[in-house]
Amino acid sequence: MASAPTAQKTFTIGTRSSKLALFQTEQVQAALKKAWPEYDFKIFSKETAGDLNTTIALRDFTTKNLWTEELEELMIAGQVDLIVHSLKDVPTLLPSSCVLGPMMPREDNRDVLVVKQGLSYKSLAEIPAGSVVGTSSIRRTAQLARKYPQLKIQDVRGNIGTRLAKLDAEDSPYTCIILAAAGLLRLELQDRITQYLDSKNSGMLYAVGQGALGIEIRKEDQILHEMLSKIGHQDTTLACLAERSLLRTLEGGCSAPLGVETEWVRTPEGAKNLQMRSVVVSVDGKECAQVTLDADVSSAASAEAFGVTVAKALVADGAGAILEAIQQEKVAKENVSV
Repeated sequence: MASAPTAQKTFTIGTRSSKLALFQTEQVQAALKKAWPEYDFKIFSKETAGDLNTTIALRDFTTKNLWTEELEELMIAGQVDLIVHSLKDVPTLLPSSCVLGPMMPREDNRDVLVVKQGLSYKSLAEIPAGSVVGTSSIRRTAQLARKYPQLKIQDVRGNIGTRLAKLDAEDSPYTCIILAAAGLLRLELQDRITQYLDSKNSGMLYAVGQGALGIEIRKEDQILHEMLSKIGHQDTTLACLAERSLLRTLEGGCSAPLGVETEWVRTPEGAKNLQMRSVVVSVDGKECAQVTLDADVSSAASAEAFGVTVAKALVADGAGAILEAIQQEKVAKENVSV
């Protein structure tokens, strides 16, 4: 299209007000402005429930839409036209009137180890037994318990700057923390990365959607869908749709200890397939279900179907029992608190 067929000339992009969220939104704003110079794209930011409560561990929240609900309400009401999220923060079930648009190219999707300033350790394997690793992620906690049971895990919340400050403080209990590579790279803090973590060098798989930006729009807004298609990246979009389908099928949401690792691979026949490694680990690290599958994924429908296939394979390998035990423990905690 030479131009989007709409009389609307200004579009409002909603976002959280953290430094990283604003930077990510400015990336989307710049890409849209370059693709559609005849339109204006302004940014509206606000703090959300997840930003305001930085003391409760993520796994202890009873809702999965900590960072999205208030912005979605504004979009449904017509006060913003689209919302930019870190995709890993977006629940797999959206409001019925909302949908994710095409996604821009993904940043590095891996987790990274960040060691306290002044310490010389270069990898997770070098961290001494008894050292404290900071993370609030149940996925990271479970995988660490499985691969590095000699380490202690302690919650750490807050934005990236806050977490780094907590790590480096003189009285800090932490030897290291684990973060997503994407946030550090986007904020040009790559010098703090001690080690990139993956299935081969550390046994650590990342979160569904990690490194990608989720751009949420109203379902009936075909104009914005077409606009986003011009800046979208098909490989990123299809891989993330498959990952989200896997998580949705397992019904784990943000609290599930599910790790994934997807990549596009060539088959012996020369075709291009999506390969997905996935793992579900019990919080104590003692139980584990894991599978690696690949499939021809060339549409949103085939991405969704592939996610379901991987979920069923994980359940067959024992993931169902692990997730059921986690859910029972969560319900028991809620009953005690009541």
